[in-house]
Amino acid sequence: MLARRNFSLSAPPKLAFPGSYVSYASCKAMVDVVLASILLILTAPLILLTIALVRLSSPGPGIYAQVRLGRGGRPYKIYKIRTMAHDCERQSGPQWSKAGDPRVTSLGRLLRRTHLDELPQLWNVLRGEMSLVGPRPERPMFVRRLAAAIPSYRVRMQVRPGITGLAQVQFPPDEDLASVQRKVACDAVYVASVSLWLDVRILLGTVFKVAGVPYEFTRRVLYLPGV
Repeated sequence: MLARRNFSLSAPPKLAFPGSYVSYASCKAMVDVVLASILLILTAPLILLTIALVRLSSPGPGIYAQVRLGRGGRPYKIYKIRTMAHDCERQSGPQWSKAGDPRVTSLGRLLRRTHLDELPQLWNVLRGEMSLVGPRPERPMFVRRLAAAIPSYRVRMQVRPGITGLAQVQFPPDEDLASVQRKVACDAVYVASVSLWLDVRILLGTVFKVAGVPYEFTRRVLYLPGV
């Protein structure tokens, strides 16, 4: 059972949320639950098949849980389909995955490229721990370091973390501090301008990215804000 407490982060700066957010925030959680329920029902066979393939292709469970920090720094367990060798961090220690990471299994590379490994997080959305769209959640040990290195990092924790986000549509997974800084800038733009229309465009942008559409085309077509 996770302790229901916030990690020792200093209070984040207050943002002047636009009026669109104030009205949207009251129904965003409900929209998330409705859409996540539909998506979970539709993708359940695919999730079960993928879990079975993961278990058959490498030793270990099909799904793993990992502690992340949500809104306000509150810890929760995120659920993902396993893409790495089981218990690989016993040898490597906590670290970001980079291109060609030997810890990632052959099937895991496919799952990461198609983002199918993220589908179990629909359950986190139903539990109210995540949103469909928002800044991606990070692990506690990384948050402490990043919050110390990037003063604006805490801004992204004022909203629920998302399965996808404005930063994820534009950039690859984190590999170093510079890549995190770019994403934090995107997250700040999202937090300051969040709306239903922006969420819809980010979800469409995510579909485009999975389909291999270049981001510059996606940005022009969907008028996504840049940094």
